[in-house]
Amino acid sequence: MKKIILSPVIHHNKKVLSIQFKYDNDVKNHLLKLESIYWSKTLRSFYTKLSLESIKTIFNHLKIKGCSIDFSQLEKYIEENKSKAIQNSHLVKQIPDNYKSDLLKFRKWLSQKRFSENTINTYVDVTTTYIKYALLKKADIYSTKLVEAFSYDYIFIPNKSVSYQNQFISGVKKYFEYNGFAHNEIQLERPRKEKKLPVVLSANEVKSIFNSITNLKHKALLSLLYSAGLRIGEAINLEISDIDSQRMLIHIKQAKGKKDRYTLLSPAFVKILRMYYVAYKPQKYLFEGQKGGKYSNTSAQKVLKNALDKTKIQKKVTLHSLRHSFATHLLEKGTDIRYIQELLGHSSPKTTMIYTHVTETSLKKIKNPFDDLF
Repeated sequence: MKKIILSPVIHHNKKVLSIQFKYDNDVKNHLLKLESIYWSKTLRSFYTKLSLESIKTIFNHLKIKGCSIDFSQLEKYIEENKSKAIQNSHLVKQIPDNYKSDLLKFRKWLSQKRFSENTINTYVDVTTTYIKYALLKKADIYSTKLVEAFSYDYIFIPNKSVSYQNQFISGVKKYFEYNGFAHNEIQLERPRKEKKLPVVLSANEVKSIFNSITNLKHKALLSLLYSAGLRIGEAINLEISDIDSQRMLIHIKQAKGKKDRYTLLSPAFVKILRMYYVAYKPQKYLFEGQKGGKYSNTSAQKVLKNALDKTKIQKKVTLHSLRHSFATHLLEKGTDIRYIQELLGHSSPKTTMIYTHVTETSLKKIKNPFDDLF
């Protein structure tokens, strides 16, 4: 049985979770299927953020491989943080009816402002958590100090993403606006966005993913994401009538930013789509769940995960990686970036320009000075 040692360590002046084991390629590849797993030459081990959630995730993930997990060095950390969780358990209890009623009106107010359903759910969720925190602290909801305390306790300490922090700020700002409060009087500064390059698959890697899928519906879904450069939300919202096989276009309606657009309908994908349609006979949406209605985001993620398990791809691939790969491969084939911007539905060319940093074609043109030494 392969032994894994989990322990809290300091790395770059920050506490992280060290994952140590005697080198085993099978264990390494299985571990890297998780997000946010890094290798440290200094620690000579893999590591990730330190939290109760990450400990649980690592433990369950490696148990699948039959590993023996030694987390004895984490016992003190687990006990201390469990106590904090119990101490703050008031946060998960029901809030008073007057706040429930106010949040329901807040939701309706956001709907009238024509925010998307996803945005409304996110804003209401983060605002609900913030209100619970205010009640726990017995503090004024509109206090600058409370906003700062919440940011520290629930965003900085748990090492939440910059994206989550921005969602919190946006949600609370809208709640303040809804209540007629001058939110600009409170300092709600946004953090700098992380400048990360997208994960891009090679054409052979994309092909290997498709070749690993035997289920026709699953193959059709992932093929659509790549061949049309769609977001997963756009794909599962597609209706049968949105496919225009005469003009070889796909009509994307009210996508991000409430914009309509057209994107490519691949002739090769049409062949797969027709076979899928005959076999599954969807009624309204192009991809439907077993009980009808839209196919779920979660099911789509499982489809990709199962496909990746069958390949030897070690990149941290998500459904969105197929969209990134579509854009990058178009750019490498010489497609004008303005057309790529239109196909992806980007508001600004600056967003599309990120793909110029990951194109294989442009990087290959650079002569490496190391080659001149030999």
